Amino acid sequence: MLKDFIIPFLTIGIAELGDKTQLAIFCLASNTKKYFQLLSGVIAAFIIADGLAVIFGDFIANLIPIRYIRIISGAVFILFGILTLASRKEEESECRLKNPFLSGLGIVLLSEMGDKTQIASALFAAKYNPFMVFLGVITALAVLSLIAVYLGKYLLSRLDKRIISIVAGVLFILIGVYCLF
Repeated sequence: MLKDFIIPFLTIGIAELGDKTQLAIFCLASNTKKYFQLLSGVIAAFIIADGLAVIFGDFIANLIPIRYIRIISGAVFILFGILTLASRKEEESECRLKNPFLSGLGIVLLSEMGDKTQIASALFAAKYNPFMVFLGVITALAVLSLIAVYLGKYLLSRLDKRIISIVAGVLFILIGVYCLF
């Protein structure tokens, strides 16, 4: 029973390191001071996306063709990058994201649909206890998200906010372009 938790936890944790979703969370964290709201939205998205994967296995990938999911995800990332670059021209504000919960939920939900970790979650659920797989996957993703939010917060306090905003905007656009191909 412990391997049903440990194997997905380690595999998903390693696979998600440096993934586009973690980079997106990092960028979102650098544009807000409402870290708990952002983290809540991100974890809710992981629960939905990977929970569905565990429940339905690869049925989700067959329901909506991956190419459409990639196009939608790419477009959302590009749009978010453009909005981030455009907002840097405005006066500094306490929180650049109007709703960090919804931003985290939307970006992560779209980027996780059809992602390798979601598919891996479905495959693990077919082999191991689905509930333990779900706990292992969500724990790994929550730990990595907490680290990404903390790094975004740390860098925001140490670096020029305009530079962070430019880098975040460009990174979102690059992730979006990557999703399209």
